[in-house]
Formats: sequence, structure tokens, C-alpha cells
Amino acid sequence: MRSSISLLAGVSLLALTQPALADDGELLILDWSGFEEDPYWEAYAAKHGDMPTYSFFGDEEEAFQKLRSGFRADVAHPCPQSVQKWIEADLIEPWDVSKIPSYMQVAEVFRTDPTFVQDGKVYFIPGDMGATAIAYNTDELTPEDVSTLQVFTNPALAGRISLPDVVDDAYALAFLATGTSDWTTATEENFQKASAWLREVHPLVRTYWTDGAELAQLMGTGEVLLSWAWNETPVQLADEGQPIAFEREPQEGSSMWFCGYVNIKDGPGDEAKAHDFMESFLQPSVAEYIVTEWGYGHGNAAAMEAIDAETLEEVGLNPIDGPVLNQVPMDIRLREQMIKEFERIKAGF
Repeated sequence: MRSSISLLAGVSLLALTQPALADDGELLILDWSGFEEDPYWEAYAAKHGDMPTYSFFGDEEEAFQKLRSGFRADVAHPCPQSVQKWIEADLIEPWDVSKIPSYMQVAEVFRTDPTFVQDGKVYFIPGDMGATAIAYNTDELTPEDVSTLQVFTNPALAGRISLPDVVDDAYALAFLATGTSDWTTATEENFQKASAWLREVHPLVRTYWTDGAELAQLMGTGEVLLSWAWNETPVQLADEGQPIAFEREPQEGSSMWFCGYVNIKDGPGDEAKAHDFMESFLQPSVAEYIVTEWGYGHGNAAAMEAIDAETLEEVGLNPIDGPVLNQVPMDIRLREQMIKEFERIKAGF
């Protein structure tokens, strides 16, 4: 789940299950909470006079089931592992990138990916991205302690560990910890090793965090000393003076994630407005905002290149030495196995 800590800290459960704001009735965005903040749609509103209407989901499987059950939206915000599944379920249709001029500022790796672009048709446009690595309490743990991902198996930390309640992030950690840094080549044996590692860690886990706000509270109070975290959480806690650091270079490596936008098939709104929204999101001003205010990267590669290296390092997005597992699309059958197995592990099986 990819949501701003500052936003989520004040969001009620009711707000997460209903549209946050109903303005332009001709465009409904199914999104992670927080992405309705003004800078993401300013260019859209300048053209159309209103912000889009938003409805929220808590995880991608929820969004998938919501759309499968008949919920109608125009645009949605999944991460790459969902794209092929949504295509095969006939939920999404290609973007007309001729109506999104800033698409050419997207990195070539995304514009040529065979899952995102099929038969010359663009199904996915990256929007946001970030790093996932070890967040730890520096009063209780040393840099040497977190020099390896095996710190998560340390019985002395029982009840003081938190892992993400996000299957992709949890398995990124487990694959790295068991020697796999490219899950597109993962074998059944690699998957079984990763699952066994997560089972070993599970009894030590205090809770599986669901969003950055929850993790910030757990670590800020000292209840949790060690977590596999998105970069925004330790960066914001450190800025607040909390003894929390972010280790992206343990010997086994860390991971990078990204999410983006898809065009929902036969959406109820105005198709032209859906494309105007996407152009709005890709503006350089949005890239600057999401980096400086959220600590995330942005899909406009040219805009990201204009952001100074010091700022990127401050938010935990600087280049690093060591293995990096990029959370790119994987074999859809493997991901379905991961989803089922992760639920079993969390249930104690």
C-alpha cells in the first residue's frame, strides 16, 4: 500500500471505504488514500474547474475484487504485479498516449516493458515509486546488527519486529534473505525457501503493519524496534528527532517498488478527462511535490533527473551499492502462490 503518513494519520476508517470528495462527476479515480491531495490534480482542475472524484482501496486485491463485482471507475492505481491479472480479467484498456504528451518523459524501461506495453498498446503508466529496506531503532540496535537481513530471525527481538501486510514487500524481503535478488527468475525451490524463511520469522513478529502511519506509531513509541519499511517512514521519523535509521545496504540487499495508473475499460466518465488527469499527474510540479513531501519517486524520469542528489539522499532514494530486488512484473502463477501462502503464514500455518 502506498499512502502518505501525514495524510493517513488523520484519515478515518469511514473515509477509506467511501469517496473522499465528490467533485467532477465525469471522472472517478480508484486510488490509494492520500493521492487526492491537491498537487496531483492541479493541472486537471485548471482545465476542467473541479478535482476528480476519488474512491479508495486498501490493497490491490481489494481493488481487483471491487472492480470485478461491478464497481465502476475510470482510472485506477495498481502496482505492476497486478497489471497482467487485470488485463486477463478484461478490466482495463490501453491508454491513448498521443493524448498524454508527458508520457514521453517516462523512463524507457517502462515504455518498453512487455507487460505494460503489449502489441504497441500502453496499459500501465508509472506514477510513484520508493525503496523498501530495514528501519531500526538506533538506541537499541547497531549498524552491525542490521548489516544482514538475518536480523529478522533474531529471537532476542521477538515481539519487537513488524513486517508489511503487503505480499509483494514481504516476499521481496524473503527472496532477498534467501539469496534471490531477481524474482522474475525465481524457481519453485526459491519460492519454497522464501516461504520457509517467512515462517521462521512469523513467531517473532509483533504485527504486520498496513500503512506508513501505523508503522510510524509503532516505531515512534518504541513498541517496534525493527521493520521492513518503505523509505518514507524512517525518513519522517528521523526528521522528527526519533532514533530511527534506514539501512538500504545490508549484505543481501533491499528492494524498490513502483505503482502507476491504468485506464479502466468502459469507465462511466469522460475518456478525455481520464487522459487529462494522467497528463496532470505526470507534471514536473507533481514530481517535486511527491519527492519533497512524501519521500517517493515519480514516473516522470526527466523531472526526477532535475531533483538534486542531496534531496534524493535525504528521502532515501539515492543510488546504493549492493543487490536491489526491483518489484517488476513476475510470473502471474507465482504471484498467486505468494498471495495464498502469505495468508497461510500469517495465520500460523
